[in-house]
Amino acid sequence: MARLAAFIVLLIPGLFAAGGIKLMRDSIFGILFKPFPFIWLQFVVGLLLFAAGLGFFAGFLLRRDRKNQRVQERFKQK
Repeated sequence: MARLAAFIVLLIPGLFAAGGIKLMRDSIFGILFKPFPFIWLQFVVGLLLFAAGLGFFAGFLLRRDRKNQRVQERFKQK
């Protein structure tokens, strides 16, 4: 049950990151979606979504590895 909950917790930010990559890719190719008035705004929103999803995923893994004591000395909390 705990593994399923962890999978769901990581699935949502992963979808945000994938959506961010899609928005950035479409703005590079000049495809503009309806809620965005400018292509550069679409790219910035995609970049923010990607950074937020990746940051959450990385933080989750770092926290889990700190709890299991699998990190190097420089990543351990003091």
